[in-house]
Amino acid sequence: MLRAQFMPTNKNPVPAPPADLGYAMPAEWEPHAATWLGWPHNASDWPGKFGLIPWVYGEMVRKISAGENIRLLIRHNKDKQFARHVFKHVGVDLRKIQFVIHPTNRGWTRDTGPIFVRRDPAPKASRPKPETAIVHFHFNGWAKYDNWRKDTKVPETAARLLGKKLFHAQCSVPTQNSKPKTQNFVIEGGGIELNGRGTLISTEECYLDPNIQVRNPGLGQKEIETTLKNYLGVKNIFWLAKGPKGDDTHGHIDDICRFVNAKTLVLVREKNSKDENYRPLAENWDRIGDLRLEDGSKPEVVALPMPNPLYFDGVRLPASYANFYICNAAVIVPTFNDPNDRVALSILGELFRDRPVVGIHAVDLVWGFGSLHCLTQQQPA
Repeated sequence: MLRAQFMPTNKNPVPAPPADLGYAMPAEWEPHAATWLGWPHNASDWPGKFGLIPWVYGEMVRKISAGENIRLLIRHNKDKQFARHVFKHVGVDLRKIQFVIHPTNRGWTRDTGPIFVRRDPAPKASRPKPETAIVHFHFNGWAKYDNWRKDTKVPETAARLLGKKLFHAQCSVPTQNSKPKTQNFVIEGGGIELNGRGTLISTEECYLDPNIQVRNPGLGQKEIETTLKNYLGVKNIFWLAKGPKGDDTHGHIDDICRFVNAKTLVLVREKNSKDENYRPLAENWDRIGDLRLEDGSKPEVVALPMPNPLYFDGVRLPASYANFYICNAAVIVPTFNDPNDRVALSILGELFRDRPVVGIHAVDLVWGFGSLHCLTQQQPA
Protein backbone atom coordinates (compact mmCIF):
# COMPACT_ATOMS: atom_id res chain seq x y z
CA MET A 1 0.00 0.00 0.00
CA LEU A 2 1.24 3.45 -0.89
CA ARG A 3 0.84 6.33 1.52
CA ALA A 4 0.73 9.82 0.10
CA GLN A 5 2.00 12.85 1.99
CA PHE A 6 0.64 16.21 0.84
CA MET A 7 3.19 18.78 -0.26
CA PRO A 8 2.68 22.39 -1.30
CA THR A 9 1.53 23.00 -4.86
CA ASN A 10 4.37 23.84 -7.21
CA LYS A 11 3.97 27.56 -7.94
CA ASN A 12 6.72 27.55 -10.55
CA PRO A 13 5.43 25.38 -13.41
CA VAL A 14 7.72 24.00 -16.06
CA PRO A 15 8.21 26.94 -18.48
CA ALA A 16 7.72 24.85 -21.60
CA PRO A 17 4.28 23.20 -21.91
CA PRO A 18 4.08 19.45 -22.64
CA ALA A 19 3.38 19.86 -26.36
CA ASP A 20 6.59 21.83 -26.83
CA LEU A 21 8.49 18.91 -25.30
CA GLY A 22 6.86 16.31 -27.54
CA TYR A 23 4.13 15.07 -25.17
CA ALA A 24 0.56 14.27 -26.22
CA MET A 25 -2.36 12.46 -24.60
CA PRO A 26 -2.78 8.91 -25.94
CA ALA A 27 -6.13 7.44 -26.93
CA GLU A 28 -8.02 5.47 -24.31
CA TRP A 29 -7.85 2.22 -26.31
CA GLU A 30 -4.05 2.20 -26.31
CA PRO A 31 -2.40 -0.17 -23.79
CA HIS A 32 -2.75 0.75 -20.11
CA ALA A 33 -0.34 0.21 -17.26
CA ALA A 34 -3.20 0.67 -14.79
CA THR A 35 -6.60 2.20 -14.13
CA TRP A 36 -7.06 4.73 -11.32
CA LEU A 37 -10.24 4.64 -9.22
CA GLY A 38 -11.38 6.37 -6.03
CA TRP A 39 -13.18 4.20 -3.48
CA PRO A 40 -16.72 5.54 -2.86
CA HIS A 41 -17.35 7.09 0.53
CA ASN A 42 -19.48 10.21 -0.03
CA ALA A 43 -23.01 8.96 0.63
CA SER A 44 -24.47 12.30 -0.50
CA ASP A 45 -23.58 11.38 -4.09
CA TRP A 46 -26.03 8.45 -3.97
CA PRO A 47 -28.65 9.29 -1.32
CA GLY A 48 -30.69 6.23 -0.51
CA LYS A 49 -28.57 3.96 -2.71
CA PHE A 50 -25.06 4.33 -1.34
CA GLY A 51 -24.94 0.82 0.13
CA LEU A 52 -25.17 -0.68 -3.36
CA ILE A 53 -22.36 1.33 -4.94
CA PRO A 54 -19.30 -0.55 -3.57
CA TRP A 55 -20.65 -3.72 -5.19
CA VAL A 56 -20.90 -1.96 -8.56
CA TYR A 57 -17.24 -1.02 -8.05
CA GLY A 58 -16.52 -4.67 -7.34
CA GLU A 59 -17.90 -5.72 -10.71
CA MET A 60 -16.04 -2.90 -12.49
CA VAL A 61 -12.75 -3.85 -10.84
CA ARG A 62 -13.28 -7.53 -11.62
CA LYS A 63 -13.57 -6.75 -15.32
CA ILE A 64 -10.80 -4.14 -15.48
CA SER A 65 -8.24 -5.99 -13.36
CA ALA A 66 -8.39 -8.99 -15.70
CA GLY A 67 -6.07 -7.03 -17.99
CA GLU A 68 -4.30 -4.39 -15.91
CA ASN A 69 -3.52 -3.22 -12.41
CA ILE A 70 -5.85 -1.04 -10.34
CA ARG A 71 -4.58 1.95 -8.36
CA LEU A 72 -7.32 2.59 -5.81
CA LEU A 73 -7.48 5.83 -3.84
CA ILE A 74 -8.64 5.22 -0.27
CA ARG A 75 -8.85 7.47 2.78
CA HIS A 76 -7.59 5.04 5.40
CA ASN A 77 -7.20 1.37 6.34
CA LYS A 78 -10.91 1.01 7.09
CA ASP A 79 -11.65 1.75 3.44
CA LYS A 80 -8.99 -0.75 2.44
CA GLN A 81 -10.50 -3.50 4.57
CA PHE A 82 -13.98 -2.96 3.17
CA ALA A 83 -12.71 -2.78 -0.42
CA ARG A 84 -10.80 -6.04 0.04
CA HIS A 85 -13.96 -7.62 1.47
CA VAL A 86 -15.98 -6.61 -1.60
CA PHE A 87 -13.29 -7.62 -4.08
CA LYS A 88 -12.78 -10.99 -2.45
CA HIS A 89 -16.49 -11.81 -2.67
CA VAL A 90 -16.73 -10.96 -6.38
CA GLY A 91 -13.56 -12.85 -7.32
CA VAL A 92 -11.00 -10.09 -7.85
CA ASP A 93 -7.32 -11.07 -7.73
CA LEU A 94 -6.16 -8.82 -4.88
CA ARG A 95 -2.61 -8.92 -6.18
CA LYS A 96 -3.77 -6.63 -8.99
CA ILE A 97 -4.89 -3.90 -6.54
CA GLN A 98 -2.55 -1.17 -5.32
CA PHE A 99 -4.06 0.86 -2.49
CA VAL A 100 -3.08 4.53 -2.37
CA ILE A 101 -3.94 6.44 0.80
CA HIS A 102 -5.14 9.89 -0.20
CA PRO A 103 -8.12 11.78 1.27
CA THR A 104 -10.75 12.58 -1.36
CA ASN A 105 -14.03 14.44 -1.48
CA ARG A 106 -15.63 12.17 -4.08
CA GLY A 107 -14.73 9.25 -6.32
CA TRP A 108 -15.16 10.72 -9.82
CA THR A 109 -11.59 9.98 -10.86
CA ARG A 110 -12.12 10.77 -14.56
CA ASP A 111 -12.35 14.42 -13.52
CA THR A 112 -10.05 14.56 -10.51
CA GLY A 113 -7.39 11.95 -11.25
CA PRO A 114 -4.07 12.22 -13.10
CA ILE A 115 -4.33 12.92 -16.82
CA PHE A 116 -1.33 11.34 -18.51
CA VAL A 117 0.57 12.52 -21.56
CA ARG A 118 3.27 10.56 -23.36
CA ARG A 119 6.20 11.20 -25.67
CA ASP A 120 7.97 8.68 -27.81
CA PRO A 121 11.77 8.52 -27.93
CA ALA A 122 13.38 10.48 -30.72
CA PRO A 123 15.42 8.51 -33.29
CA LYS A 124 18.80 7.59 -31.84
CA ALA A 125 17.82 9.16 -28.51
CA SER A 126 19.17 8.01 -25.17
CA ARG A 127 15.59 7.37 -23.97
CA PRO A 128 14.85 3.84 -25.21
CA LYS A 129 11.17 3.79 -24.23
CA PRO A 130 8.19 6.13 -24.35
CA GLU A 131 7.98 8.44 -21.35
CA THR A 132 4.79 9.47 -19.56
CA ALA A 133 4.09 12.55 -17.47
CA ILE A 134 1.04 13.98 -15.69
CA VAL A 135 -0.84 17.20 -16.34
CA HIS A 136 -2.56 18.86 -13.38
CA PHE A 137 -5.69 20.63 -14.63
CA HIS A 138 -6.67 22.05 -11.22
CA PHE A 139 -10.11 20.55 -10.63
CA ASN A 140 -12.54 22.99 -8.94
CA GLY A 141 -15.67 20.93 -8.31
CA TRP A 142 -17.09 21.48 -11.81
CA ALA A 143 -17.36 25.17 -10.85
CA LYS A 144 -20.44 24.13 -8.86
CA TYR A 145 -19.58 22.39 -5.58
CA ASP A 146 -17.55 23.71 -2.66
CA ASN A 147 -15.96 20.47 -1.43
CA TRP A 148 -13.17 19.75 -3.93
CA ARG A 149 -9.88 20.76 -2.34
CA LYS A 150 -8.84 17.22 -1.47
CA ASP A 151 -9.70 15.97 -4.94
CA THR A 152 -7.62 18.60 -6.70
CA LYS A 153 -4.45 17.27 -5.06
CA VAL A 154 -4.74 13.78 -6.60
CA PRO A 155 -2.52 14.50 -9.66
CA GLU A 156 0.26 15.79 -7.39
CA THR A 157 0.07 12.62 -5.30
CA ALA A 158 0.12 10.41 -8.39
CA ALA A 159 3.17 12.21 -9.79
CA ARG A 160 5.12 11.77 -6.54
CA LEU A 161 4.20 8.11 -6.12
CA LEU A 162 5.03 7.22 -9.72
CA GLY A 163 8.05 9.50 -10.04
CA LYS A 164 6.48 11.32 -13.00
CA LYS A 165 7.07 14.83 -14.28
CA LEU A 166 4.13 17.07 -13.32
CA PHE A 167 2.94 19.92 -15.52
CA HIS A 168 0.71 22.51 -13.85
CA ALA A 169 -1.72 23.70 -16.51
CA GLN A 170 -1.81 27.49 -16.62
CA CYS A 171 -3.01 30.11 -19.05
CA SER A 172 -2.74 33.81 -19.75
CA VAL A 173 -5.91 35.81 -19.17
CA PRO A 174 -6.43 39.07 -21.06
CA THR A 175 -6.78 42.14 -18.84
CA GLN A 176 -7.60 45.79 -19.37
CA ASN A 177 -3.94 46.51 -18.79
CA SER A 178 -1.33 45.60 -21.36
CA LYS A 179 0.06 42.76 -19.24
CA PRO A 180 -2.07 39.57 -19.06
CA LYS A 181 -2.34 37.68 -15.79
CA THR A 182 -1.56 33.99 -15.34
CA GLN A 183 -4.06 31.65 -13.68
CA ASN A 184 -4.57 27.92 -13.22
CA PHE A 185 -6.42 26.26 -16.10
CA VAL A 186 -9.36 23.96 -15.31
CA ILE A 187 -10.81 21.13 -17.34
CA GLU A 188 -12.07 17.67 -16.38
CA GLY A 189 -11.22 14.39 -18.05
CA GLY A 190 -14.90 13.77 -18.79
CA GLY A 191 -15.08 17.02 -20.71
CA ILE A 192 -12.59 16.06 -23.41
CA GLU A 193 -12.51 13.23 -25.96
CA LEU A 194 -9.39 12.52 -28.02
CA ASN A 195 -8.43 10.13 -30.80
CA GLY A 196 -4.76 10.09 -29.80
CA ARG A 197 -3.73 11.41 -33.22
CA GLY A 198 -4.32 15.10 -32.70
CA THR A 199 -8.10 15.67 -32.59
CA LEU A 200 -10.06 16.68 -29.49
CA ILE A 201 -13.85 17.07 -29.16
CA SER A 202 -15.68 18.94 -26.39
CA THR A 203 -18.90 20.91 -25.95
CA GLU A 204 -19.65 24.60 -25.94
CA GLU A 205 -22.09 24.07 -23.08
CA CYS A 206 -19.34 22.79 -20.80
CA TYR A 207 -16.40 25.12 -21.44
CA LEU A 208 -17.56 28.07 -23.55
CA ASP A 209 -20.71 29.09 -21.65
CA PRO A 210 -19.91 32.52 -20.13
CA ASN A 211 -22.51 32.31 -17.36
CA ILE A 212 -23.03 28.76 -16.03
CA GLN A 213 -20.36 26.70 -14.24
CA VAL A 214 -17.56 28.80 -15.69
CA ARG A 215 -14.32 26.88 -15.14
CA ASN A 216 -11.95 29.53 -16.51
CA PRO A 217 -13.30 33.05 -15.99
CA GLY A 218 -11.98 35.60 -18.45
CA LEU A 219 -10.99 33.06 -21.11
CA GLY A 220 -12.59 32.89 -24.54
CA GLN A 221 -12.56 30.09 -27.08
CA LYS A 222 -9.19 31.11 -28.51
CA GLU A 223 -7.41 31.04 -25.14
CA ILE A 224 -9.04 27.75 -24.14
CA GLU A 225 -8.09 26.07 -27.41
CA THR A 226 -4.51 27.32 -27.19
CA THR A 227 -4.15 25.95 -23.66
CA LEU A 228 -5.62 22.57 -24.60
CA LYS A 229 -3.16 22.35 -27.48
CA ASN A 230 -0.25 23.29 -25.22
CA TYR A 231 -0.99 20.73 -22.51
CA LEU A 232 -2.52 17.80 -24.41
CA GLY A 233 -0.55 17.97 -27.65
CA VAL A 234 -3.66 18.19 -29.85
CA LYS A 235 -3.74 20.11 -33.11
CA ASN A 236 -7.43 20.09 -33.98
CA ILE A 237 -10.38 21.00 -31.69
CA PHE A 238 -14.06 20.62 -32.52
CA TRP A 239 -17.03 21.83 -30.48
CA LEU A 240 -20.36 20.06 -30.24
CA ALA A 241 -23.31 21.86 -28.64
CA LYS A 242 -24.83 20.29 -25.51
CA GLY A 243 -25.09 17.18 -23.43
CA PRO A 244 -28.16 15.30 -22.16
CA LYS A 245 -30.52 16.50 -19.45
CA GLY A 246 -29.60 15.60 -15.89
CA ASP A 247 -25.83 16.05 -16.33
CA ASP A 248 -24.73 18.31 -13.49
CA THR A 249 -21.32 18.83 -15.12
CA HIS A 250 -23.14 21.01 -17.70
CA GLY A 251 -22.27 19.13 -20.85
CA HIS A 252 -19.47 16.59 -20.45
CA ILE A 253 -18.59 15.03 -23.80
CA ASP A 254 -18.30 11.48 -22.42
CA ASP A 255 -22.10 11.21 -22.24
CA ILE A 256 -22.43 12.24 -25.89
CA CYS A 257 -19.61 11.41 -28.29
CA ARG A 258 -16.71 8.95 -28.09
CA PHE A 259 -13.93 7.85 -30.39
CA VAL A 260 -13.70 4.08 -30.80
CA ASN A 261 -10.63 4.28 -33.05
CA ALA A 262 -8.63 7.05 -34.68
CA LYS A 263 -11.16 7.62 -37.46
CA THR A 264 -14.48 6.38 -36.04
CA LEU A 265 -16.72 7.82 -33.36
CA VAL A 266 -20.09 7.09 -31.83
CA LEU A 267 -22.59 9.88 -31.25
CA VAL A 268 -25.75 9.43 -29.18
CA ARG A 269 -29.08 10.04 -30.86
CA GLU A 270 -32.55 10.44 -29.35
CA LYS A 271 -35.26 9.22 -31.75
CA ASN A 272 -38.26 10.28 -29.67
CA SER A 273 -39.11 13.81 -30.83
CA LYS A 274 -41.09 14.43 -27.64
CA ASP A 275 -38.11 13.73 -25.37
CA GLU A 276 -36.41 16.81 -23.93
CA ASN A 277 -33.07 15.49 -25.20
CA TYR A 278 -34.25 15.33 -28.81
CA ARG A 279 -33.40 18.88 -29.91
CA PRO A 280 -30.00 19.33 -28.19
CA LEU A 281 -28.76 15.95 -29.38
CA ALA A 282 -30.08 16.60 -32.89
CA GLU A 283 -28.02 19.80 -32.95
CA ASN A 284 -24.90 17.73 -32.28
CA TRP A 285 -25.79 15.62 -35.31
CA ASP A 286 -26.16 18.78 -37.39
CA ARG A 287 -22.68 19.88 -36.36
CA ILE A 288 -20.80 16.60 -36.64
CA GLY A 289 -20.93 16.71 -40.42
CA ASP A 290 -18.47 19.61 -40.28
CA LEU A 291 -15.88 17.67 -38.29
CA ARG A 292 -12.59 17.05 -40.03
CA LEU A 293 -9.84 15.08 -38.35
CA GLU A 294 -6.27 16.24 -37.93
CA ASP A 295 -5.38 14.97 -41.41
CA GLY A 296 -8.37 16.69 -43.04
CA SER A 297 -10.42 13.50 -43.47
CA LYS A 298 -14.02 12.99 -42.36
CA PRO A 299 -14.55 10.47 -39.57
CA GLU A 300 -17.07 7.67 -39.71
CA VAL A 301 -19.92 8.54 -37.35
CA VAL A 302 -22.04 5.73 -35.87
CA ALA A 303 -25.32 6.41 -34.06
CA LEU A 304 -25.61 5.10 -30.50
CA PRO A 305 -29.14 4.97 -29.03
CA MET A 306 -30.23 6.54 -25.79
CA PRO A 307 -32.02 4.50 -23.14
CA ASN A 308 -35.55 5.49 -22.24
CA PRO A 309 -35.71 8.36 -19.72
CA LEU A 310 -34.51 7.23 -16.32
CA TYR A 311 -35.74 9.00 -13.18
CA PHE A 312 -35.17 8.58 -9.48
CA ASP A 313 -37.11 10.62 -6.90
CA GLY A 314 -38.47 12.63 -9.81
CA VAL A 315 -34.99 13.60 -11.03
CA ARG A 316 -33.97 12.98 -14.67
CA LEU A 317 -30.66 11.09 -14.69
CA PRO A 318 -27.92 11.38 -17.35
CA ALA A 319 -28.13 7.76 -18.45
CA SER A 320 -26.05 7.23 -21.60
CA TYR A 321 -24.40 4.26 -23.28
CA ALA A 322 -21.60 6.61 -24.39
CA ASN A 323 -20.20 6.55 -20.85
CA PHE A 324 -18.31 3.31 -21.52
CA TYR A 325 -14.70 2.69 -20.50
CA ILE A 326 -12.10 1.06 -22.74
CA CYS A 327 -9.65 -1.03 -20.70
CA ASN A 328 -7.08 -3.62 -21.75
CA ALA A 329 -9.29 -6.66 -21.20
CA ALA A 330 -12.72 -5.32 -22.21
CA VAL A 331 -14.97 -2.39 -22.99
CA ILE A 332 -17.33 -2.01 -20.04
CA VAL A 333 -20.65 -0.36 -20.91
CA PRO A 334 -23.34 0.95 -18.54
CA THR A 335 -26.71 -0.77 -18.91
CA PHE A 336 -30.06 0.36 -17.55
CA ASN A 337 -32.57 -2.54 -17.71
CA ASP A 338 -33.69 -1.05 -21.01
CA PRO A 339 -34.55 -2.63 -24.40
CA ASN A 340 -31.79 -0.54 -25.96
CA ASP A 341 -29.15 -2.17 -23.75
CA ARG A 342 -28.76 -5.01 -26.25
CA VAL A 343 -28.79 -2.62 -29.19
CA ALA A 344 -26.01 -0.49 -27.74
CA LEU A 345 -23.90 -3.51 -26.77
CA SER A 346 -24.30 -4.94 -30.27
CA ILE A 347 -23.24 -1.69 -31.95
CA LEU A 348 -20.17 -1.35 -29.75
CA GLY A 349 -19.37 -5.03 -30.15
CA GLU A 350 -19.16 -4.54 -33.91
CA LEU A 351 -16.83 -1.56 -33.47
CA PHE A 352 -14.47 -3.12 -30.91
CA ARG A 353 -13.19 -6.35 -32.45
CA ASP A 354 -10.01 -6.59 -30.37
CA ARG A 355 -11.64 -7.00 -26.93
CA PRO A 356 -15.03 -8.09 -25.57
CA VAL A 357 -17.80 -5.58 -24.91
CA VAL A 358 -19.59 -6.28 -21.62
CA GLY A 359 -22.45 -4.57 -19.84
CA ILE A 360 -22.43 -3.50 -16.20
CA HIS A 361 -25.69 -2.65 -14.45
CA ALA A 362 -25.60 1.11 -13.79
CA VAL A 363 -29.15 2.08 -12.76
CA ASP A 364 -27.98 2.67 -9.19
CA LEU A 365 -24.65 4.16 -10.20
CA VAL A 366 -26.10 6.88 -12.44
CA TRP A 367 -28.09 8.25 -9.49
CA GLY A 368 -24.77 9.94 -8.69
CA PHE A 369 -25.06 11.76 -12.07
CA GLY A 370 -22.20 9.76 -13.54
CA SER A 371 -21.32 6.28 -14.67
CA LEU A 372 -18.42 3.96 -15.57
CA HIS A 373 -16.26 6.36 -17.57
CA CYS A 374 -16.72 9.09 -14.95
CA LEU A 375 -15.21 6.87 -12.26
CA THR A 376 -12.12 5.68 -14.17
CA GLN A 377 -8.88 7.24 -15.38
CA GLN A 378 -6.39 5.32 -17.49
CA GLN A 379 -2.63 5.31 -16.96
CA PRO A 380 -1.05 4.54 -20.35
CA ALA A 381 1.68 1.96 -20.60
